[in-house]
Amino acid sequence: MYPQRVLEIASGIREMKIRGAGRIARAAADALRVAALEYSGERDLVAFKKYMVSVGELLISTRPTAVSLPNAVIYVLSSLRSARSFSEARESVVEQAEKFISESEEATKRISQIGARRVKENSTILTHCHSSTAVRVITEAYKQGRVVKVYSTETRPAYQGRITFTYLSRSGVPVVQIPDSAVRYVINEVDYVIVGADTVASNGAVVNKIGTSQVALAAKEARTRVYVVAESYKFSPLTLIGELVTIEYRSPEEVVPREWLEKHPRVKVLNPVFDVTPPEYIDAIITEHGVIPPQAAVLILIEKLGWVLDTLESSEGRLDLNRIVAL
Repeated sequence: MYPQRVLEIASGIREMKIRGAGRIARAAADALRVAALEYSGERDLVAFKKYMVSVGELLISTRPTAVSLPNAVIYVLSSLRSARSFSEARESVVEQAEKFISESEEATKRISQIGARRVKENSTILTHCHSSTAVRVITEAYKQGRVVKVYSTETRPAYQGRITFTYLSRSGVPVVQIPDSAVRYVINEVDYVIVGADTVASNGAVVNKIGTSQVALAAKEARTRVYVVAESYKFSPLTLIGELVTIEYRSPEEVVPREWLEKHPRVKVLNPVFDVTPPEYIDAIITEHGVIPPQAAVLILIEKLGWVLDTLESSEGRLDLNRIVAL
């Protein structure tokens, strides 16, 4: 039913082969572009809209927490609202997808420039998990002679920190990998904590890889600044109307081997992928539009994503894409 490339992208997101909120969003936009280009069904506007909605729902179902995914889908599919013919609809999806990818990449570049300027010379930075945006900020700050060392956590159980230190080391950044449990041990050496975000709520709370809130707590105790870097499409419009962000749980086998679980059947393993960092633990959120305090997240939402509220319908935390495309 769907092009092979679309299925590969959906599978890659679900299985965490495609990681990072920004990369996930761009991959989703690309999947929609491919779906539109390779659509072989009835050349009818309504039929095409229904097909694209089904592709969007498939993509959104792959990861429930990262709001960048549904925001990317909404951004691309909203172009269908004003389409008057099948050909116009297909062309608009392709153009909107390419526009999203381009703007996303430009936003990351802009954040790297803004974020690097916030780092003072001779600074030590700590980062958690893998955020391509955070890596770009740190790399840019290093190129400007502002960074002398970076601590990168392992980020268990999936070890995303290994991706981070690989990218940093390739850029020549002096990086030290530490166990997640060593954050408090080194935090007094750290000048800045710089992390990405999977979702930013309207109250400024940040949903990110499990362990982020513990890093922020240790930083608060040590009076170390915490910067979250996040493109505006990582802000959640649904939190404006009281919806909570769904926290994803993954297989216990990511934490312990199957044999161990079978040997100890009474032991249960909890494997949440994300946690929530309260806004009071965050010094600033760095976006492509500038640096804001967490409490100003609502202003970004209203200004940049408020239009979504006019076309959304929330039901048990799910978006109605039929309304997005005006079906």
